[in-house]
Amino acid sequence: MSRGEPRRHGLELAATETAEHPLAGLFVPGMRQVFRWSSEQGRELLLIDHPRCRAIFARQGGQLLHFQPRGERPLLWCAARWPRLGAIRGGVPVCWPWFGRHPQESGWPHHGWARLTDWRLLERESSEAGVRLHWRLALHDWEVELQAELGDELALSLTTRHADQEPCMLSQALHAYWRISDIARVAVLGLEGASGQDLLNRQRVVQQGELRPMEGCHRIFDHAGPLRLQDAGWQRRLRIDTGGSPNTVVWHPGGRPLADVGWKEGLGFASIEAAACGTGSQVLAPGETARIQLRARVE
Repeated sequence: MSRGEPRRHGLELAATETAEHPLAGLFVPGMRQVFRWSSEQGRELLLIDHPRCRAIFARQGGQLLHFQPRGERPLLWCAARWPRLGAIRGGVPVCWPWFGRHPQESGWPHHGWARLTDWRLLERESSEAGVRLHWRLALHDWEVELQAELGDELALSLTTRHADQEPCMLSQALHAYWRISDIARVAVLGLEGASGQDLLNRQRVVQQGELRPMEGCHRIFDHAGPLRLQDAGWQRRLRIDTGGSPNTVVWHPGGRPLADVGWKEGLGFASIEAAACGTGSQVLAPGETARIQLRARVE
């Protein structure tokens, strides 16, 4: 499907929007309000309805849950059911200030505190091109800010400032779940020749040809920059750019079950993340900053 094809079949696309994203029904037809607060499953949500896109953020985690340029299918996947307490699976969770398990504290939450904590919305503004949002979370001597620009494209930037008196280790990710037709129909292009760590096999790998994650995949690549998510089922290609981030992570559980996610539902996403983790983790000196970025658009 070319970028213009959904616009030629607008009625058909509109009829399937709700089925393709579980939060699409929160938008009220005809309501001319760019920003509106709502709630769903116990979480406070910010709905964005702009002439160029629709989007939804959760205050918990400063988490972008839904993004859909006008005339296109949703770019992000989100689970239909969320746990009563805990992290929301889907959208773009902010994994911070550590990725995966904490290296010393086994009882601390997987992927850090950020996605479990309410963020403060500092700014929101709308223009002809789209919307800009600025979220902040402060924890002890750490401060992290998420800047979002949404319109025809998605752009996220995560900046950490470290104010402690001692150097500290930081690992982080913008853990995006991309909406796809079926995991069996997609391929990741642009990682050819990239080296990395296969977390399932616990060995170093060098990517040969396109990457097909349908059998299960969890790889941290030493890669920064653009790649493509080719979706044969929808005839769609997403250009995903991890910017100057030290790592690109590709993940899908394959046949392994996910809590609160049905088997068929789990076939509808592929996770490609901008990250600084593993060998890309950073030691921040007092007063130092670190940044990772993620951009995406339909080609």
